[in-house]
Amino acid sequence: MKNSNLQDYSHKRFNILTGEWVLVSPHRAKRPWQGQNEAVNNEKRPKYDEKCYLCAGNTRINGEVNPKYNDVFVFTNDFAALQSDSPTFSVNDGLMIAESETGICKVICFSPDHSKSLADMSPAEIQHVIFAWQREYRELAANPKIKYVQIFENKGAVMGCSNPHPHGQIWSQSTLPNEVDKKNTQQLNYYNINKSSLLCDYLTQELEKQERIIFENDGFVVLVPFWAVWPFEAMIVPKKHQSSILEINDKEALQYAEVISVLTKAYDKLFNTSFPYSAGIHQSPTDGNENKHWHWHMSFYPPLLRSATVKKFMVGYEMFGSPQRDITAETAVQRIRELIN
Repeated sequence: MKNSNLQDYSHKRFNILTGEWVLVSPHRAKRPWQGQNEAVNNEKRPKYDEKCYLCAGNTRINGEVNPKYNDVFVFTNDFAALQSDSPTFSVNDGLMIAESETGICKVICFSPDHSKSLADMSPAEIQHVIFAWQREYRELAANPKIKYVQIFENKGAVMGCSNPHPHGQIWSQSTLPNEVDKKNTQQLNYYNINKSSLLCDYLTQELEKQERIIFENDGFVVLVPFWAVWPFEAMIVPKKHQSSILEINDKEALQYAEVISVLTKAYDKLFNTSFPYSAGIHQSPTDGNENKHWHWHMSFYPPLLRSATVKKFMVGYEMFGSPQRDITAETAVQRIRELIN
């Protein structure tokens, strides 16, 4: 039975993966909205766009020609944020501190069909994307200079996506980024004390309560985490303790594809729009250690709050204090779950 205090009164929730708190203010969900409304773009895209740099057979901005790919296409980012040939250096000038950072950035086209998103693809098609994620993670992890591989997708112009063609990115680098470093510390501390996976134990509790579960199959659970920050945030967690996506077999890859399909389709139904989000996989660093404490997971952070035209902004208190949300995780999961056929 749900704790009514959590649904009616302001409180803080602890994020076990980062060690940080989120302020929850459920009473504010009743306030009228007089803020900014974003424009909705539900324009139907063609299957092929001759001006798109990511479509099969087209020429990219650097002059390279894409192959006539049939499912998934991966290439090194033409405008990479990390340089593989950056020299090693450091700056220690009093309180002015800097270190060099190297890496490899890639783009992964999910489909040759310009009109699709993951929500429009079948689980079998998404499985090909997962296989590509595995190949890239394995290849990049073999590079001794790479200590972490970040797989992610920005969907929608509101999330800064500069090209509507269905695609994601893979950034790999020589150190752990901030969010991963926090999760590495939290999971390692828990594992050292309890000799078990933090997310395995959390998942056991969530499956018992059934308050924040969106969907599950034999291999995976989709849930709204207790500490969710974004209005309709969700997380995909494998039921087995796996440190990275390399441990997924072909059957589990299809199960993983199914839960991605179910969640993204439900998102699109929520406000009857192609639902924007940032999604990313957090998994074991590629530092050569066993990293048994790691339990990989995929998070979706959608910005839409009240409708297809009202976006959640991180401003004011959230920039200077801590994240805050109005809609509780339990309310959000009810709204998403009822849209699954």
